[in-house]
Order: sequence, then structure tokens, then C-alpha cells
Amino acid sequence: QVQLVESGGGLVQPGGSLRLSCVASGSIASIYAMGWYCQAPGKQRELVANIFSDGSANYADSVKGRFTISRDNAKNTVYLQMNSLKPEDTAVYYCNVHGRTIWGTPFLSWGQGTQVTVSS
Repeated sequence: QVQLVESGGGLVQPGGSLRLSCVASGSIASIYAMGWYCQAPGKQRELVANIFSDGSANYADSVKGRFTISRDNAKNTVYLQMNSLKPEDTAVYYCNVHGRTIWGTPFLSWGQGTQVTVSS
């Protein structure tokens, strides 16, 4: 069993910054990919950014140049640095981790979500 704990959301003014963190714990043998998704009211959950074990990353077009995803493999932690935030970034942000357990089975886990609100 794998658990994810997110932190770092909150209320910020337009143009401000936030840093989200997500720590994975439990019966983890390896992690392939870690990512962040967001879901705004009335919309589907969508990918913000993800990062793979080789360090390569993907970003949604809407956040390129403003958000940076990174990971600390030793701590099973993924971060999302969000700069130049806009009101349209307001959403619940979910951490997502894909890997393999110590028993050799794959897992795909989601965090509980953290609210990010960008408003003046």
C-alpha cells in the first residue's frame, strides 16, 4: 500500500508563487513517474506536469515557463514550483505517483488534493 501526502496549497495574489510538495510512503520498491494534476470546478482533472525516473518532464502548455516540477528520489518526494500565478490556475491540485511495490506489483496512487486559489 502506498500513501501520498500533499502540502503547500493556499491563497495567493495574481503574480505570486506557491510550492506544492507530495511525499510518497509505504511499500515502494521503485517509482516510474510522479506528477501533478488539477481540477477546477465543473471541469475534468487534467495534467499539469509530470516527471520520470530519468528526470525528463512534461508540462501542460498553459503552465510552460511558469511552473517547474522536480523530484527528490531519496525522499520519494515531488515538488511543483508555481510562479506568476493567474486566477485561471485556481483549482484543486492532486499528486499522482506510478511505480512498483516491494512485492513486484505496479501501483498508481493519488493524493487527497490541495486547494490553490489565485485571487486579489
